[in-house]
Amino acid sequence: MLTPEQMRRIEPYFPLSHGMPRVDVRRVLSGIALVIRNGLRWRDSPSDYGPDKTIDNRFIRWSRLGVFNRILAELAAQGGETDNLMIDATHLKVHRTAARLLKKGLYPDVLDAAEAD
Repeated sequence: MLTPEQMRRIEPYFPLSHGMPRVDVRRVLSGIALVIRNGLRWRDSPSDYGPDKTIDNRFIRWSRLGVFNRILAELAAQGGETDNLMIDATHLKVHRTAARLLKKGLYPDVLDAAEAD
């Protein structure tokens, strides 16, 4: 799981809860990271991280709201200038259904960049 210090750094970027208290954000975010890092299906996530449907729904909702984009941009800005630049040349074959993610609006920055060209 994410450490309390890591969570404190990124907590301001998550939307506030409206109504019922939500499942622990730290636990769900750790589940999202585990699923993505290991290439798991949402339903294969360990129950320690909360219900798989909750993890899936939060990932979709937060992606649409641009939460992850804001977190990565802010953490990169805090890092300052670097002397090294690394490029990952990994090539992955994507399943044909992955194109639906763009249509569902999960990657709005990609669509905005394509429309700008």
